[in-house]
Amino acid sequence: MLKKMLILITLLMLTLTACAVRSSPEMIFEEAAPRAMGGNSDTIYWEEEKSVSTDMESSLSSEEQTERMVIKNADLSIVVEEPSQSMDAIGKMAEDMGGFIVSSYLYQTETDNGVSVPRASITIRVPSGRLNSALDQIKSGAGRILSENISGEDVTREYTDLGSRLRNLENAEAQLIEIMDNATKTEDVLSVYNQLVEVQEEIEVITGQMQYYERSAALSAISVDIQANEAVQPLTIGGWQPVGVAKRAIQALINALKFFGNTAIWLILFLLPVVLILYFPVRWLWKGIKCIFKSKKGKKKEIAKEKGEEQTPKE
Repeated sequence: MLKKMLILITLLMLTLTACAVRSSPEMIFEEAAPRAMGGNSDTIYWEEEKSVSTDMESSLSSEEQTERMVIKNADLSIVVEEPSQSMDAIGKMAEDMGGFIVSSYLYQTETDNGVSVPRASITIRVPSGRLNSALDQIKSGAGRILSENISGEDVTREYTDLGSRLRNLENAEAQLIEIMDNATKTEDVLSVYNQLVEVQEEIEVITGQMQYYERSAALSAISVDIQANEAVQPLTIGGWQPVGVAKRAIQALINALKFFGNTAIWLILFLLPVVLILYFPVRWLWKGIKCIFKSKKGKKKEIAKEKGEEQTPKE
């Protein structure tokens, strides 16, 4: 009897253990399902919304913290003794600063006297942070500075937009590659492949534009026109400088035209309105005075006529 009781208890314990093992996965699934499928949907939605807003805030903060990308260039026109030596010195300066020579050109020109003089032009690129230093060195070696122009272009917005487009295209490229790997039909593979080629071409174009902006912002271009002193000297004939006389004559003509122009402006904008303002009141006053005189004169004539009729004897 005792053995039968022990066997029954053992079988009962085994049965309960098996039921617990079978029910535990179902319980675990039932507890996890509401959290994944809707039992805690509000909490999950709030967490997703919070992550999206955090991503947006981080992207906005990154845009605000983006360093400004400005392309700076300069143009100079200088006068020196030896254009060829100055051109070589400017090229060496660019290389010493970590830049390079884009182009250089040395040629001959003729002055008004028919004298052949050298002239040069050179374009260099130097680090943008050393642009002012490079300009100072170029100007320090020049005898005269005929012109100087520094320009800047802010391309931060364009560069940021290109970066956003590039990230989107790279994501699209990864998805197309995944779709093409999982495709089984030849038509699907070809269609996805054509789309992938177009996306990759756009990626290459945008990457090239971004690299151009990066190089242009990192290295500033300086274009220098180098003239010899003889090319800018005035024309002299036996000590007489006709160019100087011509300049003075032109200046005198300009001064005369300015005088006549200023006079015409004063007449039209100042004197004419004043005359018009005074003309009508003076004219009305003059007409009133004339009417008064006419009325007085007419009364005098009537009085004289009446007196003459009284003095004339009746027939």
